[in-house]
Formats: sequence, structure tokens, C-alpha cells
Amino acid sequence: MTESRDYAIRVTALEGQVRGFAAVTTELVGDMQARHHTWPVVSAALGRTATAAAMMGMMMKNDRDRLTIQVQGDGPIGQVVVDADAHGHVRGYVSNPAVDLPLNAVGKLDVAGAVGAGTLNVVKDLGLKEPYRGSVRLVSGELGDDFTYYLTVSEQVPSSVGVGVLVDRDATILASGGFIIQVMPEADNAIIGQLENRIAHMPALTKLLQKGATPEDLLSRILGDDMRVNARQPLAFQCECSKERIHQTLISLGREEIANIIREQGEAEVICHFCNEAYRIPRAELETLLEEAK
Repeated sequence: MTESRDYAIRVTALEGQVRGFAAVTTELVGDMQARHHTWPVVSAALGRTATAAAMMGMMMKNDRDRLTIQVQGDGPIGQVVVDADAHGHVRGYVSNPAVDLPLNAVGKLDVAGAVGAGTLNVVKDLGLKEPYRGSVRLVSGELGDDFTYYLTVSEQVPSSVGVGVLVDRDATILASGGFIIQVMPEADNAIIGQLENRIAHMPALTKLLQKGATPEDLLSRILGDDMRVNARQPLAFQCECSKERIHQTLISLGREEIANIIREQGEAEVICHFCNEAYRIPRAELETLLEEAK
């Protein structure tokens, strides 16, 4: 098995007035597409969300911290859910992977139409008694703008987010990645204007990624050469499901429910939402779980 070429970086620039994150997620999003058989516009929505989650994972301070992003729109793809941790492990799924829409007015995949109107929710498990929850309305459904709005309004850090996914005609992923630029409170207004101008005049993100742009390349276009890479994180799809976890879930259903499954079906099949892995639990295992259940 070859090592993934996907990774994310965290940098500081312009004498600490700005921090940036960037990621290449082509293989990660390709893995998700292959697992869930997502159609192109769905791959774009899921991939953009996964890319943002991977970079936001680098913002977490502790090894055990993790976050879950929920894009809950009223569009045909339903809910987009992505889970990420501080180690570059990302997983995700959508309610409806098979959605086909006409291209939008500028000839691009109509992600906004697929997502629809609704909310962007972020839940962070920081090891405290209660998880942190932030929620904003979706301002465009294109997701880059929506993450910009979330970070600026909910987390109160002025930000600019760019995420992009390029899908081939056979539905495979050609390129995926993105950046986050965040301005610190002491930043000079002239620097902010300069950053906004550079972002506005960047070539299309997916074109840069298709040509082989690295996370460093993306950020240097915005921040110039005055940046210091503080962290580099490999990225990969990884799910936490296992046969043992499935057993525990079944036990939590209670004796009566397990007995009903044995009586009516003889065995059980449980499919993980995040990775689409199917777990077959034969009758003998169910009978053992029945004995363990309270």
C-alpha cells in the first residue's frame, strides 16, 4: 500500500499577523467517492466539507480533540456529515449519494443547488463535560463561503476559506484541496486589503490543484514568501468502526430487541454510515450477545 500524498499545513505569516492552513485531499476524497459511490455534484459537496474539516482539525490543540461538521440543507443530497480528529483522520457520508443536477449558470457543478438552504453545524469534542457546539445559517450552499461565515461569526476569527473538488467524467476525483486564511486582531488594515486582493485574483483553485499545486504553493500565492510552516499533517480516510463496536451497539439495544432479530432474521447485518463497511453478525454471535445484554 502506497503512502497517501495528501497532507495539510499550518503556517504563520507577516510577523504573526496572519495564520494560514492549506490541504491537498485528492486521495482522501477519492476514497470517500469510491466507498459511497457519490455522483459528481455530491462528491464536490462532500469533498469540500471534508477538506474544511481536515484543516479545522489542525486548529485543535489536544491529541484527543475531534470535530464533527454537519451541513443540514434542504437540497436533494440531504445531510453531509464529516468527522475529523487532530491527527489528520477524516471520514464522512451524505444522506443521498446519487444526485444529478444541471450545471449552474457559470458551467460548474451546482453544489449550492444540491445542498440547498439550512444550517452549518460544528460540534467539537474537547474532552470537557459538554462538547462545544456552533451553528450558522448557510449563506450560499457553495460551502467555501459558508465556512468563511462560520469561522468569522461563530468563532469570531476573520477568515477566508477556499475549497474545491474537480471530478472526472467517470466520477473519479481528479483534484481536491483548499485553504483557510485567518487574520489576527492586531493585523494592519493595509495587509488585510492586500490579502483580499490576492485571494480575489487567484486562479481557480481546482486548476492549481490539477497542475500539482501543494499546500505550500497555495498559501505562498496569498501570503508571499514571508510565511513559516509550523506543522505538517498527513491526511487519510480512517473510520473507527469495528466488529467489537458493532457488538456493543447491539448489546445496548437490550435483550428483547436482540431476541427479535434472532427470531425474525436469524442474523444481523450492520452497515457503517461513515465507511459503508458491512458487518455480518451470524446467529451464534447474536446468541452470545443476548447472554451479555442486560
